[in-house]
Amino acid sequence: MSKFLLNPLWLALVGSALLVGCTSSEEDQLREWMAQERANAKPNVKPLDEPKPFKPQMYTGAEGMDPFNPLKLIQVLRKESAQSNISTALLTPELNRRKEPLEAEPLDAMSMVGSLDKKSVPTALVKVGALLYQVRVGNYLGQNYGKITKITENSIQLREIVQDGGGDWIERTSTLELQEVSK
Repeated sequence: MSKFLLNPLWLALVGSALLVGCTSSEEDQLREWMAQERANAKPNVKPLDEPKPFKPQMYTGAEGMDPFNPLKLIQVLRKESAQSNISTALLTPELNRRKEPLEAEPLDAMSMVGSLDKKSVPTALVKVGALLYQVRVGNYLGQNYGKITKITENSIQLREIVQDGGGDWIERTSTLELQEVSK
């Protein structure tokens, strides 16, 4: 008989029967508590506001200018074409001339490392990578059509042609400052 009581299958059956007996009373208590909570719960819903009355308004834009008037469109097109003519007048001479070697490099890749006067003509020394170039007023630097307008002992001043936020070509001035070479 002791073999029968110690049989693992028998122990598993007795254990599961005990567990089933315990869980059914706990499950009943849980169901009873849930039913009680549902009965006591009262929704707290705020009522909707009354809709605001609609007040129609008279259209007052009839006295103003019609936005689809062809005359207005013609005025805008004339203004834009005048601005584009000025814009292309800046860029056209730059496109028709021969490019110089230093126009292939961006301006921030260049550094001014010195200046000298050759026969009373101010000349600047510009370093690009490992190469050293001599430039004068009228030469071009950088990728934005930068024409040298003035050379001093400490800087090179340029006139560049760049596009603004609206797509128009404008002139701006830039300066390349003298850089001290560290050894």
